[in-house]
Amino acid sequence: MEAQSSSGLLLSRKRRREGSNGETEEGERLGKIPRCTVGLKHPAPFADELEPADGPYVRVSMEEAKKGTPPDRPVRVYADGIFDVFHSGHARALMQAKCLFPNTHLIVGVCSDDLTHKYKGFTVMNEDERYDAIRHCRYVDEVVRNAPWTLSPEFLIRHRIDFVAHDDIPYSSAGSDDVYKHIKEAGMFAPTQRTEGISTSDIITRIVRDYDVYVRRNLQRGYTAKELNVSFINEKKYHLQERVDKVKRKVRDVEEKSKEFVQKVEEKSIDLIQKWEEKSREFIGNFLQMFGPEGALKHMLKEGKGRMLQAISPRQSPNSSPTREERSPSPTFRLPFFTKTSPPPSPPSCFHCFCF
Repeated sequence: MEAQSSSGLLLSRKRRREGSNGETEEGERLGKIPRCTVGLKHPAPFADELEPADGPYVRVSMEEAKKGTPPDRPVRVYADGIFDVFHSGHARALMQAKCLFPNTHLIVGVCSDDLTHKYKGFTVMNEDERYDAIRHCRYVDEVVRNAPWTLSPEFLIRHRIDFVAHDDIPYSSAGSDDVYKHIKEAGMFAPTQRTEGISTSDIITRIVRDYDVYVRRNLQRGYTAKELNVSFINEKKYHLQERVDKVKRKVRDVEEKSKEFVQKVEEKSIDLIQKWEEKSREFIGNFLQMFGPEGALKHMLKEGKGRMLQAISPRQSPNSSPTREERSPSPTFRLPFFTKTSPPPSPPSCFHCFCF
């Protein structure tokens, strides 16, 4: 029961619903799952390696299976398939089969290579690889190797199968319109839902579509052209394409780096322009404050002019000033460059006139 509720929670996490406007909207996310260790330590066993079951085989009805069976009598559900390139769509189908009833023992049948190649086509993985992939799926309890293409009553009885799980789409193969028709008529069919958007055919289509890309990828990883079934000319072509792509990647990296550099330069230039504008405004303001019409220089010149005029203009004489005759003669100012030296006085005629 816990497995069924937890798996339902996982499925509903990303379930989408249609809104009133017709657009798909992501549904409400439910609560988180509590931490617990549910992983298995061993792969599922093969059916032919198990001990035979005791007692007669008595099927469980759908009503009894839904109500729940005793722990020692789980509902045995069988799901079969090719399971080539095992993916999440396979795992989800097996999870649905495991969660059909509260107490389920899931048996998975895997068809052999011969049967698969005969009725469906060539596979990527061989039968042993496909058997092993199913054994390591956490929902699987038992694996049937070389499973039949159509289920016979003897096969159902031998493996004590109660219900067969598969998607409800009619599966036409081996000359039948639906290989599960007799199972549905017997009331033993339990439908599951397909996972849209992923299948083995889709994965193979992706590889075929991008064949050159994957060939070049494996050549880079060390696979030889012989292992990849690639001719000598194609091998050289792929190597040349790889070199060209490397050059393109380098050019792209240089372009991205140059764009980043140009962007950084633009950012720095914008900062420099802004700083230059701020400094220029400051410079212009200081210039006008100094040299403008009402600047400090004009006031300084006015003050200097006034002081010069005051120093040059003569002072006014007071009323009680002495007359011109009474004034002391002003000394004459002669430049030493233009004054002529007067000759020394001639000696007196008689020395006795001088007194010593």
